[in-house]
Amino acid sequence: MTQAFSGIQILDFTQVFAGPFAVMQLALLGAEVIKIEQPGTGDQTRGLMNAGKDQNLSPSFLTMNANKRSLTLNLKSPEAIKLLKRLIETTDVVVENFKAGTMAKLGLDYETLKALKPDLIYCSITGYGQSGPKAGEAAYDGAIQAASGMMSQNGHLSTGPTRTGFMPVDMATALSTAFAISAALHRKAKTGLGQHIDSAMLDTAIVMQASQFSNYLNQGQLLGLQGNASPTGQPTANVFPTQDGFIQITALKQNQVEQLFHALDCSERLQDPGLMNPDQRKRNPDEVNALICEKLQYKTTAAWMDILPKQGIPTAEVKSIPEVLADPQLLERAVIEQVTDPDAEPIHIIKAGYETDRDGPNITRLPPKLGEHTDEILQALDLTSEEIDSLRSQGVI
Repeated sequence: MTQAFSGIQILDFTQVFAGPFAVMQLALLGAEVIKIEQPGTGDQTRGLMNAGKDQNLSPSFLTMNANKRSLTLNLKSPEAIKLLKRLIETTDVVVENFKAGTMAKLGLDYETLKALKPDLIYCSITGYGQSGPKAGEAAYDGAIQAASGMMSQNGHLSTGPTRTGFMPVDMATALSTAFAISAALHRKAKTGLGQHIDSAMLDTAIVMQASQFSNYLNQGQLLGLQGNASPTGQPTANVFPTQDGFIQITALKQNQVEQLFHALDCSERLQDPGLMNPDQRKRNPDEVNALICEKLQYKTTAAWMDILPKQGIPTAEVKSIPEVLADPQLLERAVIEQVTDPDAEPIHIIKAGYETDRDGPNITRLPPKLGEHTDEILQALDLTSEEIDSLRSQGVI
């Protein structure tokens, strides 16, 4: 049994979320990943949002870096650059997410490394891409949510634009990048040729809003802040309060609305002049909303979840993270895996959004401690213990 990327070596220069999670997707499928980190500090995510005992192993770092080995190198040292160029000889993919131009200053840009390894696949991940007036600007998820138009569509008129409480652009960029690298590896297997991949968070954010941008470009439609309402404008698709919580209902088709009104025991209201069909309901959203909210108040969320889905009405409970983790549906899936660290408590790692019947995403190595595999990797380059000690004393590793 062989995983998709068994035998593929990746040098991972990335940190934070998008880059590390992209590379981890390949590592879960068998790629051998060497994570390059700065001595002493490492990936800045190691200490991010970390309330644990080990300040170098935050929860975010743990779930972005499974199946990797950590090599610490001071990239400002010429000796470190020499070591990296030796590693390039056996490397298939380089992934970096420094600001545009940084790798060129270090002498580690695509053209330089391509001269050493002509079939190298080299992936650069940035906020705005390698070209254009913003190419050199740093960016985080929130900034791209603002710059891409996402925030102009997220929030209520009363609140103004808001960002999400999670990192959609980072995570979508990770998955898009993993796909691009996979495609490049497939192309290399067919042609023997390497490739430079320019992955931009802004571009990914536009792709995530493909429908909204297409609506504007082709028909001039701008929806603006809709709160939890459906972009379709149908008031029977929204988040509604129940007796003890909230549910999201998406009744768009006429038969779904009829079933909804029947379940709410108000079918007769569909005979009202303003509620009979989708166009009329769109012109009377406040009346529709008030009616649904009134009826839903008579039962709990659990009661409605036992009624509405059985009537063919797309319905979901608005859940907290602990509630999601207790959902029997999630317990059937393999998106989260618990692994045991012999030196600490068990940890949970979020893996991938799919399963396969064989050779699928699998955790074989715990997320690395900072520099944990430095000696091991350098010994594989035939460095002696004395040479490694010397590099360490010079601050190279």
